[in-house]
Amino acid sequence: MNGCACARRWFAPFIVALGAVVTMPAFARDQHHHAMTLDRDGMVMNANADTLPEDCSEISDNIEIEIRVGRDHALRGLTYGFNQHEWRVPPCSRLIVTLVNEDEVRHQWMVHGLPRYLYPQGMFHLEVSGGKRKTGTFIVPSDDATYLAHCDISQHTEQGLKGQIVVGGGGDSLPSIPGISAPRFPDRY
Repeated sequence: MNGCACARRWFAPFIVALGAVVTMPAFARDQHHHAMTLDRDGMVMNANADTLPEDCSEISDNIEIEIRVGRDHALRGLTYGFNQHEWRVPPCSRLIVTLVNEDEVRHQWMVHGLPRYLYPQGMFHLEVSGGKRKTGTFIVPSDDATYLAHCDISQHTEQGLKGQIVVGGGGDSLPSIPGISAPRFPDRY
């Protein structure tokens, strides 16, 4: 068997498995799979427009958020920035989030700490190529909590792409949110 045929035989199951993950509907996912839509503009992972968290009896509000990301939004001393770094929403609200990338590099907006029974790995994720936009939807639980939202691309969080979603009364502010809170460990220079 030549190398090309062997590679095709190895690669074919991978492509089939990748296709299943990329197109898997939300109701069919489990803790090991992320419902994902992907195209040349970017990606939406773990979108959820309809399934309520266990502690919500109904959607309390539909909130549309447009987040602009890029160098033009960076605060002094930072490389990148979101146009805002805090979003306050009522419990059980459906967030329709549009991430608009004003740079030429890829950026993300990832939310952590969501219920794992509803969002694999406890996260919702938008990723956008340079100069593009992506929209995705998720529903927050009923608890008063503060959730981390950031760009997970190497060093982008540290360079200014970090924010927080405050649900209801919220929890404690997270450290090092640009324009919101002080760093946990201030620089000593």
